[in-house]
Amino acid sequence: MFNRMTSKVTILNYTLALSSLFITTSALSEQLNYQDQEKLHRIADAVSAKRIENDIQSLVNFGTRHTLSDTRSSTRGIGAARRWIKAEFEKISKQCGGCLQVIEVKETISGEKRIPTPVEVVNIIAIQRGTSEPNRMVVMSGDIDSRVSDVMDFTSDSPGANDNASGVAGVLESARVLSQYKFNGSIVYATLSGEEQGLFGGKILAEYANKQRWQIHGVLNNDMIGNITGINGVTDNTTARIFSEGTRVIETKEQAHKRRFTGGEVDSASRNLARYIDTIADRYIPNLDTLLVYRLDRFGRGGHHRPFNDMGYAAVRVMETNENYNHQHQDLRTEEGVVYGDTIKGVDFDYTAKLTALNAVSLASMAWAPAPPKAVTISGAVQASTTLKWQKNQDRTTTGYRIYWRYTSEPQWQFSRYVGDVSEATLTNVVIDNYYFGVATVNKEGLESPVVFPGDVGAFEHVNK
Repeated sequence: MFNRMTSKVTILNYTLALSSLFITTSALSEQLNYQDQEKLHRIADAVSAKRIENDIQSLVNFGTRHTLSDTRSSTRGIGAARRWIKAEFEKISKQCGGCLQVIEVKETISGEKRIPTPVEVVNIIAIQRGTSEPNRMVVMSGDIDSRVSDVMDFTSDSPGANDNASGVAGVLESARVLSQYKFNGSIVYATLSGEEQGLFGGKILAEYANKQRWQIHGVLNNDMIGNITGINGVTDNTTARIFSEGTRVIETKEQAHKRRFTGGEVDSASRNLARYIDTIADRYIPNLDTLLVYRLDRFGRGGHHRPFNDMGYAAVRVMETNENYNHQHQDLRTEEGVVYGDTIKGVDFDYTAKLTALNAVSLASMAWAPAPPKAVTISGAVQASTTLKWQKNQDRTTTGYRIYWRYTSEPQWQFSRYVGDVSEATLTNVVIDNYYFGVATVNKEGLESPVVFPGDVGAFEHVNK
């Protein structure tokens, strides 16, 4: 939960210049302040469990959505499912005056263990362009395809209600709700194919984003957001998990050497994206506590956020807390009284709506807020004070910056100070050795970006190749 701590703060010295601000504190804590956003509450309230149920049912009705399944039928197979999703995005776009650019991002895959012969892997993407920073992106994704016990069985019924019609339905519903607003940055609604065959849809979109020079500042991959009763016997509709990797897999040897002496193992851009979503849950989603899981994904497993992580983007997985493995990747059957298979009976639509609202509010908050600060650096070794510097955003929405810090053993940011529209700030008598630090951008409404940890390890910007 979001930790609010208060202590007496004595301001000993305060000097504000154009590019720097010095802060002296005799106490080592300062209350976290946040300006509540009524419009984010409205977005959360607008998500409809009934519309999500209808979308999941429509996807289940295609029988199977296996990547290798029929592409010509109008009623069965992944081709029919893709065309239906595209039509839904186009319908949403029509209702908002053409605010969505609906495209197919695709590639023919062959010679792979799970795709041995040529198959066109097609992603259906809708882009809601930002008004002032159209190339700054936040992405919500869900997987179209489904499977049964045999990953190569593309003819048997595979409803894939929770895995992952729930995620696709969440993407569609978020598009319906958020398309009624205009944002500074762009929002990408992505339905991806080929996940069960090897994360191919995510790889294709990540490569496309790189070629298009998208500046992605967050990917929220939703994979199974509808089950509340786990194989462990626990029924819980009040929690969700956010998986995030630690240090970037593309980290260089030189960057790793520097990190060894300055820290940052738990402060990658993906980790601070996860923290951001966690605070959104606490502030705007009633009766939902998100669990920050410090791992790329579930133990030894993977999801469609990984291809984005592989290219250096900040990306996380959002999903249910308690999984039922009898309902995942299973032939439809009943054995010894145990029901197997991923049918719609295993989906709780109110819970799916709750996690969809978490996504929608997080996307909206990031798209309205300024871009995360760039080139954040820190200094203060063998000193009584800690100084952070950053490159000021060259946009019309950034009005200032907020410094955050926390004890190194704490999972969430504990203390903060708004420092104004400057590019440098010093916390006097706050010793660098005892805390982790970061910087967020702020706009005039008080909306903030995710916190950026100093150095390469925490940077959100992506260098397109």
